[in-house]
Amino acid sequence: LTVLIVDDNVDAAETLGLLLATQGHEVVVEHEPLRALERARSVAPDVCLLDIGLPGIDGRELARRLRAQRETAGALLVAVTGYGQQQDRDEALAAGFQHHLVKPVDVDALLRVLEGAGAQGALATLI
Repeated sequence: LTVLIVDDNVDAAETLGLLLATQGHEVVVEHEPLRALERARSVAPDVCLLDIGLPGIDGRELARRLRAQRETAGALLVAVTGYGQQQDRDEALAAGFQHHLVKPVDVDALLRVLEGAGAQGALATLI
């Protein structure tokens, strides 16, 4: 899968990117939401892992804008955030996220989400 990671915490984003790359995924990392939006147009990621507490526009607004772009309208959106209350989850789902993972991320849970995305993509190519 092509995975876009957007997190203003450089170390966290790079570490997660390295982990996913070792699992065979193509990883693109951005730290600023508006740059991520531009990059997503050219990369057309299968999955976007977005922090919610981003500077400028937050992750929920970024999710809405990714949904509005032709290249990313069908991408799997996963919130990777420190905000873990039920209201935070509800707001993330309302913004277009399909999954909400709380930091520190349970790596096994994230890998299961990515496996599901890969299976969905394989199924779509068969149909």
